[in-house]
Amino acid sequence: MKKFKSAMLATSIASLLTLGAMQSVNASQKIVDTLSSQLRLNYQIVDNNAVNDGVDCAALGADWAACNKVTLTLKNTGPAITSKDWAIYFHNIRMILAVNNDQYKITHVTGDLHKLEPTDRFTNISANSVVTIPFIGEYWQISESDVMPRWYVTSTDAKPKIIANTNTDSDNLSAFVAPLGEQWKISPNDHNILMTPKNRYQRNNDIQKIDADLLKGQILPTPVKLTVGKESITLNQSGVNLILNGLAKPSQLVLENHFKQLNIAVTKQGFKVNASIDKTAFEKGVNGSYKLDITPQGATIVAFDESGIFYAVESILSSITVSKPQIINTLSVEDAPRFEYRGMMLDIGRNFKSKKAVLQLLDMMSKYKMNKFHFHLSDDEGWRIEIPGLPELTDFGSKRCHDLTEKQCLLPQLGSGPNSDNNGSGYFTRADYIEIVKYANARFIEVIPEIDMPAHARAAILSMEVRYQRLMKQGKTEAANEYRLLDPTDTSNTTTVQFYNRQSYLNPCLDSSKKFANKVISEIAKMHVEAGQPISTWHFGGDEAKNIHFGNGYQDIHAAKKEAGKGLIDQSVEDHPWAKSQACQTIVSKGVVENIEHLPSYFAIEVSKIIKNNGINRMQAWQDGVKFATNAKAFATDDVVVNFWDNLYWGGYDSVNEFANKGYRVIVSNPDYVYLDMPYEVNPKESGYYWAARFNDERKIFSFAPNNLPQNAETSFDRNGDDFAAKGTMDWPGAYGLSAQIWTENIRTDDKMAYMIYPRLLSVAERAWHKADWETNYQKDREFEKGKTKYVDQQKLLNDWNQFANLIGQRELTKLDLAAIDYRLPLPGAKIESGKLIANVVFPGLTIEYSTDQGKNWYSYNGPVAINNNASVSLRTATADHKRTSRVEQLN
Repeated sequence: MKKFKSAMLATSIASLLTLGAMQSVNASQKIVDTLSSQLRLNYQIVDNNAVNDGVDCAALGADWAACNKVTLTLKNTGPAITSKDWAIYFHNIRMILAVNNDQYKITHVTGDLHKLEPTDRFTNISANSVVTIPFIGEYWQISESDVMPRWYVTSTDAKPKIIANTNTDSDNLSAFVAPLGEQWKISPNDHNILMTPKNRYQRNNDIQKIDADLLKGQILPTPVKLTVGKESITLNQSGVNLILNGLAKPSQLVLENHFKQLNIAVTKQGFKVNASIDKTAFEKGVNGSYKLDITPQGATIVAFDESGIFYAVESILSSITVSKPQIINTLSVEDAPRFEYRGMMLDIGRNFKSKKAVLQLLDMMSKYKMNKFHFHLSDDEGWRIEIPGLPELTDFGSKRCHDLTEKQCLLPQLGSGPNSDNNGSGYFTRADYIEIVKYANARFIEVIPEIDMPAHARAAILSMEVRYQRLMKQGKTEAANEYRLLDPTDTSNTTTVQFYNRQSYLNPCLDSSKKFANKVISEIAKMHVEAGQPISTWHFGGDEAKNIHFGNGYQDIHAAKKEAGKGLIDQSVEDHPWAKSQACQTIVSKGVVENIEHLPSYFAIEVSKIIKNNGINRMQAWQDGVKFATNAKAFATDDVVVNFWDNLYWGGYDSVNEFANKGYRVIVSNPDYVYLDMPYEVNPKESGYYWAARFNDERKIFSFAPNNLPQNAETSFDRNGDDFAAKGTMDWPGAYGLSAQIWTENIRTDDKMAYMIYPRLLSVAERAWHKADWETNYQKDREFEKGKTKYVDQQKLLNDWNQFANLIGQRELTKLDLAAIDYRLPLPGAKIESGKLIANVVFPGLTIEYSTDQGKNWYSYNGPVAINNNASVSLRTATADHKRTSRVEQLN
């Protein structure tokens, strides 16, 4: 009986405990549900130069003593909130240095993830009230897209929920981000011009519309020699007959499809296009060279190689318009690419992109004769490719969700929110990747995979920690350590550029790190072989393996002499990456490397041996990944290529020569010209990062001289909108190529990716393929400066740009429409003069629309139109098919 009573008592206690736990969970979930639905959040950037308001940014530890003021408000639309058991997680690209409301605190979690929670002083958020939480952030925020969506609420054991008015995938964040107003400048020294309709009108004012007849037969990118005949050919219903001798069937099918996209049939009875390969017809053996003649009797192509045939046919396609696809102009072309490397880098580590978007990008690259696809497959925020034998890389490392233990997924970043059902998560299977490589190969595009290391490796590192823990639980110690990327002895206190800790740096001193590199390289190499395109170039990565707190904008708080304009931090507790790793200390003590800071380049050399052993003879890297190597001969591969990404105005016009003179082949990849994640124009409504440039628009990229970097000082400005001088002091053997880059920190969707890439990619393709007459040759010790030197023929540059802009506006954008690409539509420029609206657009031929009744009715602008003095004019542009419009802007 006693045993029975004891059992009953134990059962009752257990039931009560379970009930209590359930009640606790239910109470926590109720808090989360209440806050996520009742709160309305507003984020307002108050001052981007907080020092003017008396804030001691240096004392707060801000880099270069620069900080901004933000006012965060929480509007409670329901009953009072009295519980303290809650937290709001949010993404902020700026480190938060101080909070000026003692009822709340903000803690940095990792990367851009922060946590807002009540303090002991918290009382409540009363019914239907507004709470104000001012805080100070590092640097500045001059774009509305700096603010990330999907702020979410958590509570003990409850399911997180996103605050309703922050839940968006759109780039329109107006539901919770206040307009920046006057806060669009980095500092008082920012001399950029805000792009309003009036300022935009002035910028576009030297562009004149060209008659469509004068654009007939023009080809993009511009050929070396082009003669357009007076005759034109009208295709019948049979279309074209492609007789492309020497061109592989997959590539021929691509070209047939490109004709069909223009509603041109491909049949045996059509207008004949005959192609053959004859290397002896070319003085210089340049891959991609071709000669093309189009006469009423047919088109004849003589090419140096297969790619030459492909590019010649693309030139025919380029000369055809969407409006009259049956008309082909007679013409004669002799053409060859300027650079061997004409590339595009896509980052899918930060935010994943669909296979459809990647394939679409490859197809467009092929149409504009771009031939290198640099595929950034991993980063701190995500691992994006399946590796047989290492399932954790995708089961864990490709997912982001709210798991504070990081056992199931990586923590949310970059606006991905608490769930793994958005673009923050995702990966390509082995079959997906093989399909992508095959697709690229048929278009004469080399896929260059990049697995970034030793920095930017958090997704890989934590994936291998999950693997380590799994195998250790099974008692498989040797297997657990086989691919481990962290040294457990390493207690270094480091901070990456994106504010992660030491778990972002793969340890270069471990044999297991080399085994991991070999495993990944060998598995991806197998995929390429299966796809029919064996890897010829492996990208090592190598960038930013440093502690940001040792940067020039910080100083030690203990220093006897302080420098004005630098942030004060305790550098005595900071370490370089791996400084406290016993494995790395051993390598340094043995003299294998000079010091800890040289380890990234040491690891690059070690990985080059692995690359070579996998039958790959070329290694590519970001230039800072090899900066401590003696020269290119230090590496095992036959060839070493660097993506050079120093800003020109910070000395990149000369530092590029250092790498070229060390034997590296240089791919010009300057962020202040060819990073397509920078904004299109100086306007807070335009999204994009701006650390390198306030804008990179089509005209700036078109005017870029990639093979004479100092020249660009005569045609552009620095980040502050000021002139700068540039002079190369060393020999320059010439660039290997030009590459555009698009990093996706705030590019969360495929549509946004298209917006940021197109039509800027056309300017990149033009400069990669064609050297213009106004580009001067490099000359050591020649100095360039805007307004002072006159080496560039500005009239030729303007004439070239004017034709290019007309070709985009009158022809190319309709082709992008046909390909269903959501490219960016430029906003119109406009002003009121003598009572009339006068408007223009950067690409003549685009439709400008205006409204005088707040957008209720829209009218096409065809010339100056009288406007009532009291009318408020709204402006936008529209695609030729009127299916899409730009954002609307008011003319004040």
